[in-house]
Amino acid sequence: MEQIYTIPVNEAFEKVQEDGHICPFCLMYNRLEKNELDLILGASMMEPDVRLKTNDLGFCDTHLGLMFGRPKRLPLALMLESHLDSISKELEGNMGLFIQKTGENAAKRLARLEQTCYICDRIEYSFSRMLETAALLWQSDSAFHDKVKAAPFFCLPHYGRFIRAAKDRLSKKDFAQFFEAVSKIESAYFDELKSDVSWFCKKFDYRYENEPWGNAKDAPERARLFLSGNLHVYEEDLKKNDGGLT
Repeated sequence: MEQIYTIPVNEAFEKVQEDGHICPFCLMYNRLEKNELDLILGASMMEPDVRLKTNDLGFCDTHLGLMFGRPKRLPLALMLESHLDSISKELEGNMGLFIQKTGENAAKRLARLEQTCYICDRIEYSFSRMLETAALLWQSDSAFHDKVKAAPFFCLPHYGRFIRAAKDRLSKKDFAQFFEAVSKIESAYFDELKSDVSWFCKKFDYRYENEPWGNAKDAPERARLFLSGNLHVYEEDLKKNDGGLT
């Protein structure tokens, strides 16, 4: 277990006990993403090794869009200038006598570019280790059990990854104990969410129009976040718009 990740993992599990609106792993991911966006539009932007990587990997549409949403346009423009120049030179270098072969090379390069993102890679490097750390903390730190059991829920994508990380790293006995705890959390939230979504639907039936909404008004939004994760939102935004539901 890499000790550098124990602090952010513990902090995330403690934070969701207070707020209750987000999966702890979504919170970890969003903190990593915000940090990477801050770095790439700040201190890292002019570092030669970073520029080589951004030229090679580029950015996915999501992270390019998030960068465009920030006020620092010059650092972004400088990176784009360098990235465009790099791609142009690569494609021009593929123009030669053997048209079919060079065309295949160009197609392969462009196909690879569609699948790569500098920021995604950076986030995944740390995020995968945070998942591993959370699984190993269950094994090594009894106090962490209480933090896991106090989590409001796990979004389904991260629930699956958390289970796989634990399955790969824990003993059979520890995994059985772990799975019993996390599945209890997930089942309870699943039941509550299904009930709220069902009630939301019933509220559009005239027979129930005068009945109270209860917790169902935002049930479809919560279902979306549960199914796909509450990503690309940051804590200051969550406070403004009720957990990213609006």
